[in-house]
Amino acid sequence: MHPFFMAALAANRTIARCISGDLSPEQRHKSTVGAGGDVSSGIDLEAEAIFVEHLGRFGTIASEESGRIGSGEATILLDPIDGSSNLLAGFPYYGTSAALIDPTGTTIAACICNLATGEIFFKEQGKIPLYGKLSNKTLTPYHPTPDPEIGLFERAYAHPDAVRTLRETGLKFRAPGAVALSLVYALQARYFLYVGEYRAYDFAAGLLFCEDLPRVQTEEAVVIARDEEVLEEIVLGLGIRS
Repeated sequence: MHPFFMAALAANRTIARCISGDLSPEQRHKSTVGAGGDVSSGIDLEAEAIFVEHLGRFGTIASEESGRIGSGEATILLDPIDGSSNLLAGFPYYGTSAALIDPTGTTIAACICNLATGEIFFKEQGKIPLYGKLSNKTLTPYHPTPDPEIGLFERAYAHPDAVRTLRETGLKFRAPGAVALSLVYALQARYFLYVGEYRAYDFAAGLLFCEDLPRVQTEEAVVIARDEEVLEEIVLGLGIRS
């Protein structure tokens, strides 16, 4: 198994143990504004420290919380807790995201974990995505769901006009609130949509999982769909210029 996956698996297992019970006041406490612009909670920083311990040997870590940590030719783009607001609220849709970027800027491997369900996903560039559980090291091919009915529209609350357009075209969606998880679950959904400026921490790992899906990506939107016609319908309906 790829050493980056094995290290990420170990990190995620440790983080899962840290959140297995009720979060402590220290884990819930929000302190400083992180490098990604959001306020970091104690559990964000705790998870970051665990990843640094396990992934630091692969290169410089660029974390949503503390920015650049360590050194090395490669870069690990890290979101220590993807969907931390969900975690703090007890809503079971949160995880972690780590992408290994080579010196040319190419994402060569990615690991995303759903801590709420114990699912873990791994992808190498040009290879099929793999799926497993935190409880073991076995990975199997991660296959798309046939004929999904819903899409995933992250941050839908901020774009009522886009919501209205999707409703008028009959494109159902959910907005669960963890971008990296929603990108990896895009293989199970009809489409993925994000409107607005976005950060590499949130997207680098998930986009590798979607590398074979039709996509329109601009500075202000990301649209991914299983079907070219659905992709075109969303892009035209929302006036996204590629």
